[in-house]
Amino acid sequence: MKVLVRNILVALFILLVAGPILTVIVYRFVPPPATPLMVIRLAEGKGWNHHWRPIDEVSPALPRALIAAEDARFCDHHGFDLDALQKAYENNEKGKKIRGGSTISQQTAKNVFLWPGRSYVRKGLEAYFTVLIETIWGKKRIMEVYLNSIEYGPGIYGAEAASRTYFKVGADKLTPLQAARLAAILPSPLKWKAVNPGRYVKKRSSRIGKASGAVRRGGLAACVA
Repeated sequence: MKVLVRNILVALFILLVAGPILTVIVYRFVPPPATPLMVIRLAEGKGWNHHWRPIDEVSPALPRALIAAEDARFCDHHGFDLDALQKAYENNEKGKKIRGGSTISQQTAKNVFLWPGRSYVRKGLEAYFTVLIETIWGKKRIMEVYLNSIEYGPGIYGAEAASRTYFKVGADKLTPLQAARLAAILPSPLKWKAVNPGRYVKKRSSRIGKASGAVRRGGLAACVA
């Protein structure tokens, strides 16, 4: 009986502690080959268009646009933005349109290591992986992986695939307007379009473009430069 309990504890340690830490360490240096969502979408018949591009070969306009759109305090927090979470909670309690408070770090942890969906178990694992990547990767690597793992449309993942699909240029050639368009469709990449967008995406792109200017002037993306 003691041997069985010991083996179970060892297995749990490997599954919940050693395995995740080792994987995060490996991905600090090696591009993640795929994400759970990529595999799910492939099984759904949506294809697979994914090309890794180092962050230093991506137009700085895109990280600025993503920070402006998704996580203005990305360079300052340690994985969690408590103010944003509080605002999201208050907004949702009032019965308004549901909004999230997830940081780019949390989204990266979710995208790379976990399955889609909402549950307390998944949120707990998301928090765990967020702490790991903040500790082991640092901000620039988190942004680099985020840039390369985001879903931008059916079977389209990462800045390079999205840039070539929508604008016929490499991610290094993205203009501020194009970067704002890519950032604008992220909440619903299977629904909204970066090219010939509707009124809502155009307005959202404009807001993100203006906010990106503030990010640049305020040095709010300095941690990924």
